[in-house]
Amino acid sequence: MLDAHDHRSLGQRLDLFHLQEEAPGMVFWHPRGYLLYRLIESRVRQQMQREGYSEVRTPQVLAQPIWERSGHWENFRENMFELAGEGERHLAMKPVNCPGHIQLVHRMAPSYRDLPLRLGEFGLVHRNEPGGALHGLFRLRQFTQDDGHVFCAEEQLREEVFRFCRSLQAFYADFGFEDVEVAFSSRPAQRAGSDEVWDLAESLLLDAAKQAGLQCLMQPGQGAFYGPKLEFVLKDRLGRAWQCGTIQLDLVLPERFDLSYVDASGQKRRPMMLHRAMLGSLERFIGILLEHHEGALPAWLAPEQVVVAAVSEAAGAYAQRFAAKLRELGCRVSVDVRGESLSRKIVDARQAGVPWLAVVGNREVEWNAVRLRRRNGQQLDLPWEEAVAALVSECRLAASA
Repeated sequence: MLDAHDHRSLGQRLDLFHLQEEAPGMVFWHPRGYLLYRLIESRVRQQMQREGYSEVRTPQVLAQPIWERSGHWENFRENMFELAGEGERHLAMKPVNCPGHIQLVHRMAPSYRDLPLRLGEFGLVHRNEPGGALHGLFRLRQFTQDDGHVFCAEEQLREEVFRFCRSLQAFYADFGFEDVEVAFSSRPAQRAGSDEVWDLAESLLLDAAKQAGLQCLMQPGQGAFYGPKLEFVLKDRLGRAWQCGTIQLDLVLPERFDLSYVDASGQKRRPMMLHRAMLGSLERFIGILLEHHEGALPAWLAPEQVVVAAVSEAAGAYAQRFAAKLRELGCRVSVDVRGESLSRKIVDARQAGVPWLAVVGNREVEWNAVRLRRRNGQQLDLPWEEAVAALVSECRLAASA
């Protein structure tokens, strides 16, 4: 029996998603859940556009030689889904997006004028996790990364790390997370690249973190096999720590794939590569978000923001007009004209996680007013226009963040 505040229970109560044995480690998103998914995706895309990322899309399946060159065939093969290939050449579903982005940079053949080159992708990835490790949205075999890669010159590295780090605090606050910690993860035992390459990568990333004013918890041996990383850890309402955002410095893959750019003197130089994500896995972040808020999502994120409840038959048309005005201004609204009691409508809206109930009856029709009821039970009576303004303000809280 799941706890009522477990994200899997909340997903059922709010009609967001479900999991079933026929698709182990993969999610069936319901309309309300997919709307939540797209709202989060939109907020990430807004940040990407603001920071100068070009959004791309890369293939789901790549051939063995690319995975051998990236080091995933040697270091990550047990977690990859392999497919029958042509002859002796195997194919594999991508567990990460990095090699695909590298192929794009090869084709772009950038010069120093094109750097820093920032590419972003909502990349659907597949990882062959053991069945016993699967856990709701927290551990899946299919999930989407808000992935991004920056290709830059060494003299641009510090500013790129700083840009990423300074934007995260406000970004996470929009979702209700105020407590953010940072950890520095250094070289693991199983890794690619020489000690000299790792010495340089760790030194550069630590220096950039210090320049950004970060106080880092040291995590020896926890880096990726291709480079050290900064990990951004969120604290939820229960004090649990969740690693979400990350930025990683990679000097290995640019070398392995022979990436280069042309500098001002016409000489070829090797770019540095940063792997970055603000959420990590969108699915996992939604699970964290649901448990953090106990299903009572911030108004801007709620799939259904307002229920307009008519408490008399005569108020039905008035309720429809009020809802239409809110929709016109961008709110997500439904109308409840069922012949149920007001208390029943209040309970149903609360169970569905709706932040606002707008109650209209004969008195509201007569006075051209609306009674607004918050999810916490607080009520206020407002004239029509003021009620519209109040609801639109709350529903758009993060739209211009």
